[in-house]
Amino acid sequence: MSTPTVDTQLFSPKLHTPLSHLCTFPTFWNLPTTHCGYIKCGLFVIFVSVQDFLKQGESKSARCDEIKSLITKGCTKAKIENPRGSTSINKNKPVTNRKKDIAEKLKPDQITQIQPQKLTLNLRSGEAQTFKLKFKRAEDYPIDLYYLMDLSFSMKDDLENVKNLGTDLMREMMEVTSDFKIGFGSFVEKTVMPYISTTPARLLNPCTSTSTSTNTNTDNCTSPFSYKNVLKLTENGEEFNSLVSKQQISGNLDSPEGGFDAIMQVAVCGDAIGWRNVTRLLVFSTDAGFHFAGDGKLGGIVLPNDGKCHLENNMYTMSHYYDYPSIAHLVQKLSDNNIQTIFAVTEEFQPVYKELKNLIPKSAVGTLSSNSSNVIKLIIDSYNSLSSEVILENGKLPEGVSITYKSICKNGWVGTGENGRKCSNISIGDEVSFEIAIKSENCPPQGKSETITIKPLGFTENVEIILNFICECECSKDGKPLSEMCHNGNGTFECGACRCNEGRIGRLCECSTDEVRSDDLDANCRKDNGTDICSNNGDCVCGTCECKKRENPEERYSGKFCECDNFNCDRSNNKLCGGHGRCECRVCICDANYTGSACDCSLDTSTCLAANKQICNGRGTCECGVCKCTNPKFQGPTCEICPTCPGVCAEHKDCVQCRAFETGEKKDTCEKDCSYFNLIRVKDRDKLPQPADQSYPLSHCKERDANDCWFYYTYAVRNHTEREVYVVDTLECPAGPDIIPIVAGVVAGIVLIGLALLLIWKLLMIIHDRREFAKFEKEKMNAKWDTVRRITPAYCRITPKRGSGMVLRLRQTLFTFPLWAFPWLG
Repeated sequence: MSTPTVDTQLFSPKLHTPLSHLCTFPTFWNLPTTHCGYIKCGLFVIFVSVQDFLKQGESKSARCDEIKSLITKGCTKAKIENPRGSTSINKNKPVTNRKKDIAEKLKPDQITQIQPQKLTLNLRSGEAQTFKLKFKRAEDYPIDLYYLMDLSFSMKDDLENVKNLGTDLMREMMEVTSDFKIGFGSFVEKTVMPYISTTPARLLNPCTSTSTSTNTNTDNCTSPFSYKNVLKLTENGEEFNSLVSKQQISGNLDSPEGGFDAIMQVAVCGDAIGWRNVTRLLVFSTDAGFHFAGDGKLGGIVLPNDGKCHLENNMYTMSHYYDYPSIAHLVQKLSDNNIQTIFAVTEEFQPVYKELKNLIPKSAVGTLSSNSSNVIKLIIDSYNSLSSEVILENGKLPEGVSITYKSICKNGWVGTGENGRKCSNISIGDEVSFEIAIKSENCPPQGKSETITIKPLGFTENVEIILNFICECECSKDGKPLSEMCHNGNGTFECGACRCNEGRIGRLCECSTDEVRSDDLDANCRKDNGTDICSNNGDCVCGTCECKKRENPEERYSGKFCECDNFNCDRSNNKLCGGHGRCECRVCICDANYTGSACDCSLDTSTCLAANKQICNGRGTCECGVCKCTNPKFQGPTCEICPTCPGVCAEHKDCVQCRAFETGEKKDTCEKDCSYFNLIRVKDRDKLPQPADQSYPLSHCKERDANDCWFYYTYAVRNHTEREVYVVDTLECPAGPDIIPIVAGVVAGIVLIGLALLLIWKLLMIIHDRREFAKFEKEKMNAKWDTVRRITPAYCRITPKRGSGMVLRLRQTLFTFPLWAFPWLG
């Protein structure tokens, strides 16, 4: 058997959701918060009775929806409640414009640095309320400075330099403010083992030292202590010097000191320290580390620090009883008491205290010289650094309430996120502002108001903000207790629905909680006597199906058996009902001009209009906003394209040619075949109609006849029936050729070619002759040398008997002719 959902118990007085008293809707419904109050359902519909609006199977929360959806369901605007949040300023004292040199001095409580001081916000769920805060650093603002010093033995030389700190620091601080107070405190360590030696001699003088040869009391130290408030805040610098000069060094055994115990007491013992509601500075001076929560176990101390003041005669008396405070505990107390901390530590411990600074807001770390000689400069620099930055913090927020900050700082710099809480580099007299948005996601128990504060860290001023939550509709004021409309007075009828008394449930409070699990009632929730209760989409309450909620508030089940829904209809383009209808019981109800199972078929024919204002160019029908061409030859968005058809110009060329020029293939049948258009002649192409001047389609044509002459015309259909042809009445024929230039050109070409050939032949001949002559010369030279080589032996073989005349002739002949002329001599 099904279990009742939250909706079945909406009207039980045990619920602490004020919404159930008002519009019958719980705070945790995930419906859009665009129109929502703390009543997270958003909008409220008020009817005389529930039956006037809710459909069968719908839960009471169905009355809560977006405005458009409610109106669509039949709800009038007059019956829709749509409460809005608001912001009002209760106290708005302007920031103080104070000058240090004026005669009139204001008291600290008369100085205002933040504006406004008190506001009231009426919050509606999911709707942020934004307001603006202004901050201005006042000039000559009072300062309280408390100097807390480590008096362990290693700080002996530092104490000497601090003894004149009062008057020197007072003189320097007068440059900053005319209202300055200074105090002094000291600390060492918890007075138990193993932090100090508990032997009687060491308790009296922890600085006693013993050498190997003789016992020598080297220093006179005071007994160890945890924390001592030496001087309450005072304006008398001389008194500071006098009391500090009387202080003595003490000693302990371990290196870390009990400074956290001292800081806690300085923070919480406001009356003993003398803190005023002004700028509070705590200077923490040491050359060692620190103990923190848990270290007390070494001395058998296990009780956590209680964060309360335990000063008796200006001495901390519970150091042996309570453990050291934790860092988080210390941060809380310093923040609660608006104390800004300056850690003046030696170079060796700078890294440790810089990490501590990151955990403590509005704190600074300065490097202390080995003998504290630079302490005044360190304090001045640290104060300037701290005071130049403003950081906003808020108190604990109620559950479900969130806050965001946006800072508008100097030079127009804007910070968001965590940087939206602060502004830096602020000088005295500078004004900065913050935009703060507060938003709530639910309603607190009983809808009670809450108060939060926002304040700048280190300042005593704060802004008080009262949060009122819009948890009820106006209609709830007119509710009728024990109304007969709620089943014989079993509930209060308000806002068009019943808020049931304890022990009663149902839309009309008609059932008792004891009857919910009755099998007889469940039978009424089964469709067609099936096994599924409420189609598995709801719960059976008092024999009636209460349909389930879905994560998406736009989606809902309905129907007597929750068998219907509004999200399972056909989709088109990934949109339910194509985005052009609404889904009712899994069927699309289309908007006007749309049809189809998914409302994806548009009845609008404007997308089918062609340029000639015809639907699909008269060649098709418009279906769902798309042309369906009846002639398969045509295609395109408006059936304007015919890839296989001849062009308009080619189609009408012969008829235009025969009627305008009495030529062409149809000149013999022109009157019969070409009388379907009106022919209008024009003198030149400029007189032809232009497409931009016509309200009907127009084609410009350029065609050529058998004589290679061009003619121009336009073809148009006016009023879907009347065809018009405008034609230029003169042909554009090419001119005949000029014979003389052609003949002259040919002759000149032949002559030039002949001359070129002769020149080439002449050049080749010259080259050939030169080559032959060179060859002849070479052979001639070779012949001379060969003659000498061969004739000389023959010449020597001729004997004198033959006569000298023969010899002479032979020599002359041989030297005159080449050797090849006398082959027989070879």
